[in-house]
Amino acid sequence: MPIDAAKALAAPPRTGEISWTTKDVQLYHLGIGAGANPDKDAPATDPDELRYTLESRLHVLPSFATVAGSGAPGVISGLSMPGVEVELAKVLHGGQALEIHRPIPAEGTARATHRLAAVHDKGKAAVLVLRTEVADADGPLWTNDAQIFVRGEGGWGGDRGPSVRLDPPTGEPDRTVERPVRADQALLYRLSGDWNPLHADPEFAKLAGFDRPILHGLCTYGITLKAVVDTLLGGDVSRVRSYTTRFAGVVYPGETLRIRMWRQEGSVRVAVSAVERDDAPVLTDTVVQHS
Repeated sequence: MPIDAAKALAAPPRTGEISWTTKDVQLYHLGIGAGANPDKDAPATDPDELRYTLESRLHVLPSFATVAGSGAPGVISGLSMPGVEVELAKVLHGGQALEIHRPIPAEGTARATHRLAAVHDKGKAAVLVLRTEVADADGPLWTNDAQIFVRGEGGWGGDRGPSVRLDPPTGEPDRTVERPVRADQALLYRLSGDWNPLHADPEFAKLAGFDRPILHGLCTYGITLKAVVDTLLGGDVSRVRSYTTRFAGVVYPGETLRIRMWRQEGSVRVAVSAVERDDAPVLTDTVVQHS
């Protein structure tokens, strides 16, 4: 069996130093569409966008944690863990859960510990949960769980794991915004460290079952969090406490995201769809916890 669950779970954690600079943060923000404000049709010098792009005003969107130091730690590095031998073309990012312990500095050095927290048998697929815990000299910064979906690798009789499905939000959303995805968005986003050819190489995309390269799920994840922060949290990134989602469908560069938001006590429920494909679901079971 390509996935040896017992061996994978028994493997010792991997620990190493990561670092990032303001340039890394700015590049990430540009990769998720910062520098333009679709709601105001304003130029890149809009003060609300300069918070993401100008080093003298820079604050860090918490989803930057998914690429800080190395890029896409939950997908690519998870496939090199002991007991895991699978083809990259069978792999999809199934979901993401991020807990922020305190605001992420615009530049820093920290220690990251990676380990497989769970291996679930979903029948026709396996789901690997890679946990990354990051702390600097002042203490914990964030905890990041990536759910890695591996097609064709289930069926060994293992634990199915917990259900992550939530009841859909009810009533009309409090806010709905649309965010265009640039035709070159995936090419720009991958410069933050996720080099999976699925997002750039048409031939590889066909091997994985897609007509053309798709956008990184974590790019959609970042675009969505920025929309929530900018529209419902007053642009204050420090209010985000946690952010979870399930990747329900793909996005193709050049499409438009429709982001629906429902206010709840201490949280925002979110649903994201692709406008041009009859609102095909993209992100579901999405919750932003905030102060």
